Amino acid sequence: MRLQRLIRLALSAFILFVVLIDTSGLYKYPFVKQLENWTYDARLNFTRPNTLDERVVIVDIDENSLAEVGRWPWGRDKLATIVENLFGLYQADVVGFDIVFAEKDESSGLQQFEQLARTTLKNNSAYREEFERIRPSLMHDEIFADSLIGKDVVLGYYFKSRLQGTETGVTGLLPPALTKMDVQWSQRLPINEAAGYAGNLDILQASARSGGYFDNPYVDADGVFRRVPLIQAYQGYLFASLALATAQVHLDAAGIELAVETEGLKGGTEYYALESIKLNNYHIPVDASGAVFVPYRGRQGSFTYLPAHMVLSGKADPAQLRGKIVLIGTSAPGLLDLRSTPVQNIYPGVEVHANIISGILDHRIKHKPAWTIGYEFVLLVVIAASMALLLPLVSPLLAAAGTLGFTGIVLAGTLFAWHNNLILPLASPLLLIVLIFMLHMTYGFFIESRGKRQLANLFGHYIPPELVDEMSESPEEYSLDGENREMTVLFSDVRGFTTISEGMDPKQLTQLMNALLTPMTRVIHKNRGTIDKYMGDAIMSFWGAPLADTEHARHALYAAMEMMDELKIMQEEFRQRGWPEVNIGIGLNTGNMNVGNMGSEFRMAYTVLGDAVNLGSRLEGLTKNYGVNIIVSESTKSEIPEFLFRELDLV
Repeated sequence: MRLQRLIRLALSAFILFVVLIDTSGLYKYPFVKQLENWTYDARLNFTRPNTLDERVVIVDIDENSLAEVGRWPWGRDKLATIVENLFGLYQADVVGFDIVFAEKDESSGLQQFEQLARTTLKNNSAYREEFERIRPSLMHDEIFADSLIGKDVVLGYYFKSRLQGTETGVTGLLPPALTKMDVQWSQRLPINEAAGYAGNLDILQASARSGGYFDNPYVDADGVFRRVPLIQAYQGYLFASLALATAQVHLDAAGIELAVETEGLKGGTEYYALESIKLNNYHIPVDASGAVFVPYRGRQGSFTYLPAHMVLSGKADPAQLRGKIVLIGTSAPGLLDLRSTPVQNIYPGVEVHANIISGILDHRIKHKPAWTIGYEFVLLVVIAASMALLLPLVSPLLAAAGTLGFTGIVLAGTLFAWHNNLILPLASPLLLIVLIFMLHMTYGFFIESRGKRQLANLFGHYIPPELVDEMSESPEEYSLDGENREMTVLFSDVRGFTTISEGMDPKQLTQLMNALLTPMTRVIHKNRGTIDKYMGDAIMSFWGAPLADTEHARHALYAAMEMMDELKIMQEEFRQRGWPEVNIGIGLNTGNMNVGNMGSEFRMAYTVLGDAVNLGSRLEGLTKNYGVNIIVSESTKSEIPEFLFRELDLV
């Protein structure tokens, strides 16, 4: 026994070592990362608010708006009208565009008119005069730029990242940077360094209050948006995401502060860790790369959606926009801004930004501190040591209960931390618990399950597997030796079977009997009965052995009634297959019977004998004479007085 415990301890230590390899980062098992993502998603969905945040409103370029106004892109004169309406008519606080305007708007036909003025109609003074008159109304980019001046508008753009394999190069104009990166720590933080960008037209970005990128180089391997970087670097400067820039304008924060802490030496070099970003009094926890876990409020629709055509036409409800943060984006599938998220597989990208803004304002951004690696190491060692020492000393049932206890403690601690905006690792502790439990259960299988296998060999043909499992909890109580018990026996027989068999060929008759006996046996097993034998078209079963059953009469009667109900269902199937209608009679009797393994040296069977058994068979035979389906004896009736019976006769 001592050697077996040492072997179990050694195997538990090996499992701990394998799991710690992943925790230490020496080698990352992909399935552990997938499991961690799954547990993160489960926690997020279990605790999400599922409430509407009215502070952020999404002006949606949806399918209805595209049908009303026309296909995208719209003329920027229309976007100018939307901006003017949002600030003038609706008094919005800040407007962010989840859109980049990298190319000139040529929808007005201005270039064609200019071409005519230079060529075909250059000598037509009336044309030139009219063209000059309407020219300002055709300069859509200038009209849009004018609508941005003096207003709190944040334009979107995107960086080109080496992580995503996009082409490098620059177009358009970048907004002002948040700050210049500190030379001391800039090269020691894993902040994404962009390789290029696609910005807005110079005239547009110069007219807007700010700008923010909407790309995400940190999409997980499964394509799900869990993290989004609030900052990215480009040529030594840090730039804000659309969500961060919009929140900065809303809070009227002059700039940001980065909390960069020294974490000691790593390989002889001082190591820095980015911990948070500060906007006024708002501390936003981030990871070392400047990314945040998106605090999703719920599925699509956690923010007010207003169709863009309603805002364009001035028909939107002013109360829904007054003083609000407005994001302009799209939920239309054809515009390709739908993302996969933990809360929904198809989710508008613009609502991802809305969730981040909402989380910043509510201080709801969760983070995973650097010390969680040390916490994970200690937790894994404690779990492995505790389980390895305790499980060999207890029964399988107590081992399972203890394992559930460990699991519950880990889950409770993780959820408590989650409630306090801390993300603690869950996959590796759960994996370790399961692996060590499986190890000890598997190791003890050849000893612990020997009794169960013996019971299955003895009784598996008579009772359902779930009763074998129940018996295996105390196998010493059961044997095939003969004994006398009070039990209930059930006999069931098909009426007119000879006539039925003469009218069917052997193959059909076999199919009919299988179709009849299988559901009937299932009903008997469901009600804890033991199948004694099949006698042609008859079934003999009993209750009270090998598993003791103080309610054997009740369970037998339940089985008899359910057998009749099952027969009614089967009649329709029989008719569809062209088979004759089948009726059965059932007899029940309760009394003392001899039960055990009986037979000869050539063949044995676990069965019951006695006068009480014979009476049950006689009662079944009388069902046809009395025109009933079920007959029970007086002794069975006395065991279940709550049922209503009709007295037939004396036998």
